[in-house]
Amino acid sequence: MNNKIAKKITFSAVMIALSTVLSLIKLFDLPLGGSITPLSMLPVCLISIVFGIKFAIIPCMLYGVIQMMIGGIFGWGLTPEILIASIALDYVVAFGVLCFAGVFRKKGFIGNVVGIFFASALRFISHFVSGFILWTNMDQFTLFGNTFVNKPVLYSLCYNGLYMLPEAVLTCIGAIIIFKIPVFDKLLKDNSI
Repeated sequence: MNNKIAKKITFSAVMIALSTVLSLIKLFDLPLGGSITPLSMLPVCLISIVFGIKFAIIPCMLYGVIQMMIGGIFGWGLTPEILIASIALDYVVAFGVLCFAGVFRKKGFIGNVVGIFFASALRFISHFVSGFILWTNMDQFTLFGNTFVNKPVLYSLCYNGLYMLPEAVLTCIGAIIIFKIPVFDKLLKDNSI
């Protein structure tokens, strides 16, 4: 294995580990479920920004598999069909699309921040689709004092939007701060393709 590949794998492993640790720290639990974490998406997004989308696909999907194992999806009593679809949409695809954070990486600072927001939006879409297709059994839920009945699309929008929007905004703010650090700028220049 050459030095460049070893460096990419090592960097990715450290970023996946950092994202995993940050995902375990909950800043806020939200009323419908989900929580806000301190920048847990940012390290895996950095893999794509530093090395490109193609390289980041596998590390981002691996991060999704780790999140699935931590989340305990296998204890939910799901049918085999819903379990497989949930693994795909809520974990492999939802976290795999974080590789698109590097889509605008050649555009510099603004491109990196926009790419992170874009990847976060794709993750939201995957969770949203899963929410109203797989979890339509939410016949009734209460949010901000209002009760809603038989509204799976609204439920999925509220459930996923309440944690994904703040996560995306916090991740972008964290990225803005990190991208101002000279060491990170050097890392980008050393690994530009």
